[in-house]
Amino acid sequence: MSARTLFLTACAMLAFAGNSLLCRLALKTSQIDPATFTSLRLLAGALMLAMLLRLRRGGTPMAGSWRGAAALFIYAAAFSLAYVSLDAGAGALLLFGAVQISMLLWGWHQGERPGPLSLAGLLLAFVGLLILLLPGASAPPLTGALLMLIAGIAWGVYSLLGRSAGDALAATTGNFVRSVPMAALLSLTLLHSTSWDTTGLLYALASGALASGLGYAIWYTAITQLKAIQAATVQLSVPIITALAGALLLGEALSLRLGLSSLAVLGGIALVLMTKQRAKA
Repeated sequence: MSARTLFLTACAMLAFAGNSLLCRLALKTSQIDPATFTSLRLLAGALMLAMLLRLRRGGTPMAGSWRGAAALFIYAAAFSLAYVSLDAGAGALLLFGAVQISMLLWGWHQGERPGPLSLAGLLLAFVGLLILLLPGASAPPLTGALLMLIAGIAWGVYSLLGRSAGDALAATTGNFVRSVPMAALLSLTLLHSTSWDTTGLLYALASGALASGLGYAIWYTAITQLKAIQAATVQLSVPIITALAGALLLGEALSLRLGLSSLAVLGGIALVLMTKQRAKA
């Protein structure tokens, strides 16, 4: 891996973790509501991606689909609603675990038959999520946890749809643009509970333009230089980065439950990924 690819990959992982941190920071320390945060995030992301697409040589038109936009919107809305009550680290782990597990299960449904080690890894990841969700003093709120699992499944669907989308930047731009009216409708539906302040607006715009729009563009540049197993495995770092940053920046606790759950979920997924790579070799 070249130094440039390593740098771009690190920036992308920081951007992915930044989405969780910015959302949690906005909903914890400012007056912005989840629907407004979602709308501004998607709008800012759409504008940033449209600008990047326009600046790219060749004048590539937007692509994407309404199905992709719907999956993106469900992810973004559930993500924001979940972070009303979840800590950044627990939210990122639930999101990441749901994304990876849903994609692995879809592959199984499509005929990918896992071997014993893959099955063990998938079971371990499920156990890790159960550890986090079991009742107890350090368990995340159930409603927030379920919303984040929905967000993860929606992002898994979005990722699966993106496999056949062709030009990643063009497809992502089109999906973001199409998701904006959906987010606006959500904000109108929840108009009675709308609230915001300058700080919350800035967090939402940073999440959309930088952590989402620019972050995805950087990732799609880096991923062309990564092997599939590298691209999948490096994302295991995102919940860890988020949990550590949440402890440093938001004063969130690094509980034993979160640590054990992280080891089980990330270790299980890593085992599946390594087994799949060996099977292809």
